[in-house]
Amino acid sequence: MSLSEAIDHYHALLTPELAVASWERLAEEMRARRLYFGERPLASVLRPRLITEPQYDLLRRGVGTVARAARKLADLALQSGAEGQAVREVLMLTDQEQALIAMHPGYVEPSAHSRMDTFLTVDGASLQFVEYNAESPAAIAYEDLLSEAFLATPVVQEFARRYPLRSLPARHRLLDTLLTCWREAGSPGGEPAVAIVDWHGLPTATEFEMFAAYFAEHGLRAVICSPDELHFREGRLLAEVGGLPSPVTIVFKRVLTSELLTHYGQAALDHPLVQAYAAGACVVVNSFRAKLLHKKSLFALLSDERFQAPLSAEEREAVAAHIPWTRVMRPGITTYQGEQVDLLPFARANRERLLLKPNDEYGGKGITIGWESDAATWDAALQAALESPFVIQEKVTIAYEPYPALVDGRLVIGERLVDSDPFLFGAEVEGCLCRLSTVTLLNVTAGGGSTVPVFVIEA
Repeated sequence: MSLSEAIDHYHALLTPELAVASWERLAEEMRARRLYFGERPLASVLRPRLITEPQYDLLRRGVGTVARAARKLADLALQSGAEGQAVREVLMLTDQEQALIAMHPGYVEPSAHSRMDTFLTVDGASLQFVEYNAESPAAIAYEDLLSEAFLATPVVQEFARRYPLRSLPARHRLLDTLLTCWREAGSPGGEPAVAIVDWHGLPTATEFEMFAAYFAEHGLRAVICSPDELHFREGRLLAEVGGLPSPVTIVFKRVLTSELLTHYGQAALDHPLVQAYAAGACVVVNSFRAKLLHKKSLFALLSDERFQAPLSAEEREAVAAHIPWTRVMRPGITTYQGEQVDLLPFARANRERLLLKPNDEYGGKGITIGWESDAATWDAALQAALESPFVIQEKVTIAYEPYPALVDGRLVIGERLVDSDPFLFGAEVEGCLCRLSTVTLLNVTAGGGSTVPVFVIEA
């Protein structure tokens, strides 16, 4: 089966009447499920992401193998001695982060649920990763409910007559992961009770409500609260929402560690969440050790031969195939394609294939794309990157696909950048986020942005 032929067939089904009917149904389904990022509907196109079984197998193998390799380096970072110190220096951890990482979370897995952000081309010939969201990955609930919304549309139902589709739900794995971590930690508090913790007023708030409802459907009590509403009293973590204290034994941590540390400053290590975590009064998922995998400089470790000794032959092969050349932005000698280079002059001379990223940001913040910058802008960005934690990374093969949308009531099929972001539970892939954009920085707020569900076309 050719995926391009399947996509062409899907677009051919979109007569003006079916396109309008399908968009009206999709809009209705998104309203009913509150599938919005802030005020904006998550999906702005009329086609889900379609992949074949071999492509999904490639995602599972490639992402899973690299995730296992990454965990070996995270294990090294926890060790004393020269090797552990060398890994920590590349990760560029702050003193507060190292203090949090030193606390044992009660379970082994450093990142119980995560997401690898990748580009998979329509022909499956190229699968390349751009970053590992190992700390607070969003969109599992969004993707599950978007799948339901798209399956209700007339065009998807008609397409499935010829090409049977399989959705990729993942909420059940997230629920199981929370409970597994809690049990592995000795079931603190004796009864599981979840707090979904992040700041109030975020555009992702609807997803927190989706998770709370899903947990309740499966007999797990959940509250949504901000870090300011957590209290640690008499050995118990409490969430005080609306003046009512609720015991918490599982923290579904959606707030980023970097934001906690910035917000509370020197007092962050005395925050009730940290106190309860250190005392073993609750489990935090993901734990603070997820930071070892979340830093952008993880790819600098993976792609540098100096740190590959713990990796198996299969893991080294997967890293070579999927991880772009990445280095911490520091002056000095490094290697590129087996040759020694002086990093700063090399970066100045090769901006058309390089980009700069802050070591610990999200949503495209602070990124400078060399091939979209003039020489002066690029040189200024390089100088700024030498003064704070940044990485420099080689351009990957970006995936493009045609997607249909209604523009002023008329069907328009246009090229979009497409990323494929599989969810991981431990190092095992289940489910996938897909984001579309008309600009290079792919995130949910990007120009021409859309989130769509991923369906596997069954052979």
